[in-house]
Order: sequence, then structure tokens, then C-alpha cells
Amino acid sequence: MFVLEEEGKILYDRIQEHNLARQYDLLINCIEIGIIQSVRAFDKYLLWSLNAAAVSNISQFGGRFREEPIYLADHKTPHFLQVPHLMDQFISTVQENWFAWNEYVLSSYVLWRLNWIHPFIEGNGRTARAACYYVLCVKSLGLPGGKIIVPERIRHEREPYYEALTEADRAWENGELYFPKMEAYLARLLDEQVMDMPLPDSYDSEGRPLSFIPQN
Repeated sequence: MFVLEEEGKILYDRIQEHNLARQYDLLINCIEIGIIQSVRAFDKYLLWSLNAAAVSNISQFGGRFREEPIYLADHKTPHFLQVPHLMDQFISTVQENWFAWNEYVLSSYVLWRLNWIHPFIEGNGRTARAACYYVLCVKSLGLPGGKIIVPERIRHEREPYYEALTEADRAWENGELYFPKMEAYLARLLDEQVMDMPLPDSYDSEGRPLSFIPQN
């Protein structure tokens, strides 16, 4: 069962909003397990479950790697036959550098690389942001305070996010792993979360709350 955006945008947006809430609840449970199990808890099953939660009722292929091409305006995604191998490499890189890289470097790599591979049919950004936050929390051995978590802050402040992804893409094209913009961006958002700062687009010019607008 699934609904297309063209069939009913209001329902589609409401389902996306509820999916994100469920994904965040699942994410908290995964973080609690990850703090106990450390590096071995980061695997494809974690990513599959986070993706399935994010796209329930809006995609029939949630929680599994894509087996067809995806076309993006600003990024040429890898061929779908490469996805399983690329994801094995990705997970191996995270596990092998779990203790060598700090939480900002590792979470930046996770956020960029999952977007670069685009392993799912739907919900790649939502899954990447959840996995990034998972790494931030598990590496720090705890859940930070604040009501608005980093994945939500990314959704509401996208320009520096896109700039950081572009920087990492260009470095990769030159044979380098390099993402200082992403590291600084995530560190700032986590600080803002802990300080419980409002989202930059949460209020209008007169201080009135804006309504929630679901985004991919």
C-alpha cells in the first residue's frame, strides 16, 4: 500500500511527517543499542530499518537497496549494480575508522557518502541525516539535550548543507576525502540543538510560529 504525491499532496505530506516522527523514535532506540554495542551495531540492517521507517506508505521499496537507476539534477548517481559493493565499502570505512576519526569527521563522512551513493529508491536524504545523527550520538556515548535534533535542523537550513556536500564531491573527484565544511556545519547544529535554539525559519518577522512544511 502506498500513496502518490499526485494523488493527494495533503495526505502525502502528512504521511511523510508521521514517518519522520516514527523514524526519529526508532533512531533513539538504535542509538541506545549502539551505545552498548559500539562499532558492530553500524551495519546495513540499521540503514535498511531507518529507510523503511522514513518511506512507509510512500514507497514500495523501502528498506532495500535500489535495483534501478535514479536521475538527479545535480549529481550522477552510481549504477545500481554497484550499490551493494559501494555500501559494503562504505560500512567497512565507518567500522574501520570508528575509533580513529572523531564524531564530526565520521558523521560528516556518513552524511556525504550516503547522499553520494544514493542507495535507496526513496528517502536517501532522510536516511543519511538519521545515520549521521546516530554516529554523532553513539560516538559521544549519549543523547544530547535540546528539542530540535540535528536532522531537523539540516532540513530547515539547507544552503550550507548543499555547499558542504558539493565541497566533498569535488574533493572526491580529485581522489580525496575532505569535508571540513560539513564538519563545521554539524558541530554548529549540534551546539544549537544543545542550547535549544529555535530553527532559523521557525518564526516570521513578527515572531509568530510558521506551520510545518514537510521536505524530502
